[in-house]
Amino acid sequence: MSKKIMIIDDSDVFRKVVSVYLKGSNYEILEASNGEEALKKLSETKVNLIICDVNMPVMDGLTFLTKVKAEPNNKFTPTVMLTTESQEEKKKEGMEKGAKAWLVKPFSPQQLLSAISRLII
Repeated sequence: MSKKIMIIDDSDVFRKVVSVYLKGSNYEILEASNGEEALKKLSETKVNLIICDVNMPVMDGLTFLTKVKAEPNNKFTPTVMLTTESQEEKKKEGMEKGAKAWLVKPFSPQQLLSAISRLII
């Protein structure tokens, strides 16, 4: 049974790029364009890992992180933040809210795959 990963980013192109990176690793990919859409999808299905941008419309990644970690079904689901945010304060805030990894765009496919393989159960 393949592991499920949700990719949350407002850029369709970025979600497709990440999907291509993960395709060869036999993961089932779910997508959402913002935190609100992701929460709705996560209420209907369980995933093994979440990949999330920080800067998004409707609901940003840090707000999403707070809300998803408050849900019993997703409290322990590892979350990787992929973002253009390189400020140490933002990273610290994200890690305090429950992110397990913080990768700054642009990143290499190997950086992403390495973070995922460390975290996915």
